Amino acid sequence: MRSIGHFIAGREVAGTSGRFADVFEPMTGEVQAKVALATKAELRAAVENAREAQRDWAATNPQRRARVLMKFLELVQRDYDKLAELLAREHGKTIPDAKGDIQRGLEVVEFACGIPHLMKGEYTEGAGPGIDIYSMRQPLGVVAGITPFNFPAMIPMWKFAPALACGNAFILKPSERDPGVPMALAALLIEAGLPAGVLNVVNGDKEAVDAILDDPDIRAVGFVGSSPIAQYIYERAAATGKRAQCFGGAKNHAIIMPDADMDQTVDALIGAGFGSAGERCMAISVAVPVGKATADALMEKLIPRVEKLKIGPSTDPSADFGPLVTREALERVKNYVEIGVKEGATLAVDGRNFKLQGYENGFYMGGCLFDNVTRDMRIYKEEIFGPVLSVVRAHDYAEALSLPSEHDYGNGVAIFTRDGDAARDFAAKVNVGMVGINVPIPVPIAYYTFGGWKRSGFGDLNQHGPDSVRFYTKTKTVTSRWPSGVKEGAEFVIPTMK
Repeated sequence: MRSIGHFIAGREVAGTSGRFADVFEPMTGEVQAKVALATKAELRAAVENAREAQRDWAATNPQRRARVLMKFLELVQRDYDKLAELLAREHGKTIPDAKGDIQRGLEVVEFACGIPHLMKGEYTEGAGPGIDIYSMRQPLGVVAGITPFNFPAMIPMWKFAPALACGNAFILKPSERDPGVPMALAALLIEAGLPAGVLNVVNGDKEAVDAILDDPDIRAVGFVGSSPIAQYIYERAAATGKRAQCFGGAKNHAIIMPDADMDQTVDALIGAGFGSAGERCMAISVAVPVGKATADALMEKLIPRVEKLKIGPSTDPSADFGPLVTREALERVKNYVEIGVKEGATLAVDGRNFKLQGYENGFYMGGCLFDNVTRDMRIYKEEIFGPVLSVVRAHDYAEALSLPSEHDYGNGVAIFTRDGDAARDFAAKVNVGMVGINVPIPVPIAYYTFGGWKRSGFGDLNQHGPDSVRFYTKTKTVTSRWPSGVKEGAEFVIPTMK
């Protein structure tokens, strides 16, 4: 059985805590590895290592830092298939979906390769009599990322790529459920030329998280996970003077207008609602048809599509989605389905009893489809994070707009329509951070920023895009005047440019 330690000072090291977590193979339900859980002392050792390495890395010019990331891109492409297989084996998503996970991370690495341009400051000549003013961006020092199980390649790269490009050292605390790919990415960065210690991977649980939040040398922390933990990390990081960028749960709605192309809409809902077994923060989990005729037409097409979903092992190229990540996750989702039934929603498709021949102990579940869900039900208010789609019938456009706008979560939303005026009005008015128009999963491309509103996001700056450079740097502004032509004598009033 594999034993996974930590990645410190450029190499994998064994854990010393004596505590381990099981890493399952979701396809079979078997334990495939043991991952060490770090102590506060182990985290501190990684931080001290990073602090020492960061000085020289920050002094390396941005172009040379970008070259390391460019080489890293090449190496990940070289090992693409191997990384995707490892990711699928630990997480459970299909191999094509695992490749998409890696690719969306690489796109942010590509963006970060433009760091020589992105870190340029501003300059004003002659801002006052003989006075020039200019600004510069400088790295924070040691920063950290706490990343979730559902995107073990993408989100670590979203975090560490811009942080490293800006000249910081990085402490990564990935999910203990699927740590293999983050460890492999760290090794590839060393192979690409990143100095040892600039990126360290510390595997662990809450003890490691709290050690990150309390460490005085960690200047910023980014997190993706559930909203209660996002809020906890944001508040505790702020209390210790750290910058915090914390993203939580979601309840993403898809509004279906009466004029929508129903076939295209159903295709979008099936992929966005059930892909990766619904274990995506941008999954569509609520469909909102406007009007009874629209709702009836939608259900008529949705039911047979959900019933025909193909669930299979991650290695099956024809599978629509694979197992959930752990047995606990599977039982949690099944429990939510039972709650929905008890609350009075109509369970049009029930996938709870799905079993896959030859993989009876795997963490599989078929797709579930609810109709007649109302906004007071728990299955509407809470994030299920599984292959469950709820249909909430809206009488008109105003009610449909109010549903995502008034929900506690505000991550993503989509509208399906042929009416440009309706789409424009919806995009302007909906109280949600990311909007799709006939796009079911509105994840912005790498040079825009990603982030939700309300309980989906805590902090002022988003992930990737220009916000990532702002988050991982501090701005220094210099006001300069040279002696030539300066009049003598003290000045007792505040300087102005009058």
